[in-house]
Amino acid sequence: MRDLITVGAEPRDVLRGLRATLDGAGPALALGDTRQPVEQVPGGTALVVATSGSSGIPKRVVLSRSALIASATATAGRIGEGAWLLALPPTYIAGAQVLVRSLLAGHEPSLLSGAFSVDAFTAVAASMRSSVGGTPVPRFTSLVPTQLSDLVTAGEADAAVAAELRGFEAILVGGQALPPALAERAAALGVRVVRTYGSSETSGGCVYDGVPLDGVGIRVVDGELQLTGAMLADGYLGEPERTDEVFVRDAEGTRWYRTGDAGTFEAGLVRVTGRLDNVIVSGGVNVSLDRVERIVRTLPGLDAAVVIPVADKRWGEASVVVIARSALAERHVSDVLSELRDAVGDAAGAPARPRALLVVDEIPRLPSGKPDRVALRQAWADRMDARTRGE
Repeated sequence: MRDLITVGAEPRDVLRGLRATLDGAGPALALGDTRQPVEQVPGGTALVVATSGSSGIPKRVVLSRSALIASATATAGRIGEGAWLLALPPTYIAGAQVLVRSLLAGHEPSLLSGAFSVDAFTAVAASMRSSVGGTPVPRFTSLVPTQLSDLVTAGEADAAVAAELRGFEAILVGGQALPPALAERAAALGVRVVRTYGSSETSGGCVYDGVPLDGVGIRVVDGELQLTGAMLADGYLGEPERTDEVFVRDAEGTRWYRTGDAGTFEAGLVRVTGRLDNVIVSGGVNVSLDRVERIVRTLPGLDAAVVIPVADKRWGEASVVVIARSALAERHVSDVLSELRDAVGDAAGAPARPRALLVVDEIPRLPSGKPDRVALRQAWADRMDARTRGE
């Protein structure tokens, strides 16, 4: 057995703890978890990572030292090794893996302290320039789409910011779907963006630009993407039944992770089409809210829109599109709603058309950068309550 200690969100504390646990000398680390963890875990454990809980209760994922190293090694095999900039919370797997990759590559990571901003990011990026034997050390970072959007917008107006972005060998982007329009804008600036797919249960991203990393196996069972490989988590802390439900073995004894994502794997490419459980039944018709969200995000100014499920007296269930007030620009709410309803109806059929548009001052986000969908559903409920009271 191995001791388990809770580490705060300070990047240097997490880095110090990771260095010790990867060397085998230090205790396992509990990240992103405010609950009191158990005091000991199996000997091979390196991290216990709390999931983001974007739409439910967080789970505590148990990751071994070997799983973390397998993931980091596979990433290096695909994009190369170098110096990494940490711009994500280190208590989530994407941020923790930036530190793991740095340690394994023998480079001290550059840390972005405090809240993310374009100025802070570009200043740290500029400070990373170095060379070994006259050869520049490649630079890498990992971002969520909202961070990339801020940087690309700044880069389109400021050549210096664009130059710093182009200076990265690769910028990994995950955590949520990357809007196609944002990917095109980044490409127009000459920025190499790599779309990643994975989760805490797979020690981070394990599919890059649709192609599985070396050692990663993919299968589709009843429409669900399932993954296998040395990067898989051991399971969920203190939840053996959930572990057995999510991590299954086939007839040959191979262990697979059930992602809960719908998708395909054809010609060597993974395509994620949405969450199997993010489906509503509207008027007797199944509607994938992930598909609706993808369609809405293709419209001008709506690339950060979020689609949430709501109850509907007539149809049983419906969807609402949430946008930040700044996305309206000079347009009227009714005009935007009409535009997006037409777009969704044309692409996915009339039952998929969103019921309403909810405009908020700012999209609330979790520390991981993902939209806080629980908070957004509550915001809609509050609006409906206020209308009922006549406010």
